[in-house]
Amino acid sequence: MLDANGMAEAPLLEFRAVDTHYGDLHVLKGVDYRIDEGEIVCLLGGNASGKSTTMKAIMGVVVPSSGDIHYAGHSLAGISVAERVRRGIAPVLEARRLFPRMTVYENLEMGAYTRVRDREFGEDLERVFTLFPRVKERLKQLAGTLSGGEQQMVAIGRALMAHPRLLCMDEPSMGLAPIFVEQVFDIIQAINRQGTTIFMVEQNANMALQIADRAYVLQTGQVVLSGAAAELRQNPLIREAYLGEMKVA
Repeated sequence: MLDANGMAEAPLLEFRAVDTHYGDLHVLKGVDYRIDEGEIVCLLGGNASGKSTTMKAIMGVVVPSSGDIHYAGHSLAGISVAERVRRGIAPVLEARRLFPRMTVYENLEMGAYTRVRDREFGEDLERVFTLFPRVKERLKQLAGTLSGGEQQMVAIGRALMAHPRLLCMDEPSMGLAPIFVEQVFDIIQAINRQGTTIFMVEQNANMALQIADRAYVLQTGQVVLSGAAAELRQNPLIREAYLGEMKVA
């Protein structure tokens, strides 16, 4: 992307030749990603390809063994998880990971733990209620008693309470009924239109590529394809591997 002077803008998030290890297991292998402000970028790949490790590296749960991750023009090396959230990175975790014995409202409050209670807290709460009217109806209900779709709404709402600039979503449609899958992808687009950049790991390649601007394909820890989402949807390899279409002999 170019700024007003025609100069290339720094990406909001950038992986620079990132390697990660779990002991002797080499997971990410020289990975480069670029996510520009205002984009929806999806990351596709099979099991054990390194997708969840990517998200953990962004949040600081996994530390690169080499390479660097930059956010808003600055290295994240040595930056704590809490400080990353303060700087505007918020996760929507795989399998929701709500606090089941806390109420919906208490879970939403946890999303704002790095913030002071100010006017913006109330504004963000209203934003969540506008996106998820059902969440407002369930504020006093224990989170563990909600349906899978309702829990995902609360998980996204909790992340939004951090007032993020970058929302990192790990498998947002996993385990949801089809009716909720479409709703979740509609909401992701709405959040993006409100000004939040989104980096999303997703198994549902068809839906993800429909709403994304760009995509990366990860295979055994390496980026094997990248480009505009619309172009990748037409790629024969993507169509066969992720969209369920077989080659005709």
